[in-house]
Amino acid sequence: MRFPYAVPHDVPLFLAPMAGVAEAPFRRLCKRFGADVVVTEFLSSEGLRRGSARTYEMASFAPDERPIGIQVFGSDPSAMAEAAALVTETFGPEFVDINFGCPVKKVVKRSGGSGCLKDLGLVTDIVRAVVAATPLPVTAKIRSGWDEATRDPVSIALRCQEAGARALTLHPRTRAEGFSGHARWDEIAAVVRALEIPVVGNGDIHTAEDVVRMREDTGCAGVMIARGSFGNPWIFDAARALLEGRPKPPAPTPAERFEIALQHARLAVEIDGDTPRVVVEFRKHLGWYTRGLRGGAELRDRLHRVHSLAEVERLFAAYPESGAVAATLRPAPSSG
Repeated sequence: MRFPYAVPHDVPLFLAPMAGVAEAPFRRLCKRFGADVVVTEFLSSEGLRRGSARTYEMASFAPDERPIGIQVFGSDPSAMAEAAALVTETFGPEFVDINFGCPVKKVVKRSGGSGCLKDLGLVTDIVRAVVAATPLPVTAKIRSGWDEATRDPVSIALRCQEAGARALTLHPRTRAEGFSGHARWDEIAAVVRALEIPVVGNGDIHTAEDVVRMREDTGCAGVMIARGSFGNPWIFDAARALLEGRPKPPAPTPAERFEIALQHARLAVEIDGDTPRVVVEFRKHLGWYTRGLRGGAELRDRLHRVHSLAEVERLFAAYPESGAVAATLRPAPSSG
């Protein structure tokens, strides 16, 4: 099954649309490491309609992030349609993605995100309204249901397809499950069998090996990586190698890991400004980049108190196993 926009590989790798993580700096870094498709953080349809400066800032992207989708959430079909038309005209992404999967309380309390799954008629109405409002391909990201009583990913997926969605991503957990338990990959396989459009699998991808296993177990057309990318953008490079039957690249050394983290931080400063607020918001990434390192807990404790990029550089340089922090990032292979 072909995706409704150009992708560089038969089995594309997606960076998931994660609030507070899938910001422009991280999207661009993951692209460098071989992410084929990225999606923005989920954006409020009401924020877009009202011209929220912050929402428009979150929708912005650089040319090197293409192909990219802009993800929109909301529970009012007319508002979702207006938002889709706005992002199409203003930003021109490759596709518009509808968020039917977010489990966050402040989103679902307004019946947005996975809250829509309580009313499959509403799901149909939203997809149809968005499809009618934009010439771009419309895709959807769903969960398996609101709770166990409403768990029926195939029916939800068929609703989206029949309403005009041209690709679908399934995270096979219900909203009630949140991120607990295990993602039921057999449900991805069932949706793949039921649909005529490409299905992207998402959920419990922590390693490059998980990517290969999901593809083999489900037959999905693409794999979306979410939490497995935290502090680990090289997972895309490693997964692509395994998918193509090549040896997995070695994990970055501490020095290489620090250089990747610094490149990420410099991108954040370049895009958002060299301010204490930007650095404070970046602390979570520093914590993820230092997971698993010897003495990592102490290093993270210090990193979680930094207020400038210079402080981060000094702490990395002082790490016993860092040596001289690499001057350049090891490039990803040309195959992506």
